[in-house]
Amino acid sequence: MVVSLHDVSPLTQTLCEEILARLLPLGIDQTSLLIIPNHHRQAAVSENSSFRNWLVRKVEAGHEPVLHGYFHLREKKKTDSFWARLRTEVYTAGEGEFFDLSTEEASIRVQRGLQDLAFLPRKIAGFVAPAWLLGANAEIAIRNLGFLYTTRLGTVRTFGRGADIRSQSLVWSTRAPWRAVMSLAWNRCLAAYLSRAPLIRISLHPFDLQHPGVWEQVRRLAVETRRCRECVSYEKFVESLSLPQGR
Repeated sequence: MVVSLHDVSPLTQTLCEEILARLLPLGIDQTSLLIIPNHHRQAAVSENSSFRNWLVRKVEAGHEPVLHGYFHLREKKKTDSFWARLRTEVYTAGEGEFFDLSTEEASIRVQRGLQDLAFLPRKIAGFVAPAWLLGANAEIAIRNLGFLYTTRLGTVRTFGRGADIRSQSLVWSTRAPWRAVMSLAWNRCLAAYLSRAPLIRISLHPFDLQHPGVWEQVRRLAVETRRCRECVSYEKFVESLSLPQGR
């Protein structure tokens, strides 16, 4: 089981801290923290020493740092097709930053993000695009920069280690009441379907904590899954794929 916490930034630090505190008694003491270097251009990690110190403590405690875009924001384009608008505005509320970046621009942003997070006590192995919308050109940049893996909604992709690992992530949307209701119904069915899958992914967002029904389902699924599975970070899961069978 991999539990990931998305959108970790100075804007969400309080909620992220509370989520990690609530996961700990459930036996989840390591997660993959998806960090935004400058959340919506309003919260530069490089300018916030309090957040940096907090993040260092979490990484030293065993949580994995993952680069999660740079701004987590995509500017609208007049040339966007209906399909592009549907995916980047309706589905993800304008946050699909790496949906259609050029390889050069993606590389610039990722390298800048790595520089901003260079204060961390360990190397960053993974990159996850905001809303899992990673375009083909941007993926070339990620691969060329030496990342170990990336993830999408339905897969974990390891670079240079064979085929994708198919694994539909459990994730909730709380932007509107109807989305929350649909998320609860969908994840109830999806969790049952995935119960025997090799990998179960639980992807959390800070505002999940503010919806009691969503958080109760998260808690219940985490407890049930943890009973029979080891909880690891994405990095440790990917590294385990190269171990000899039986280890």
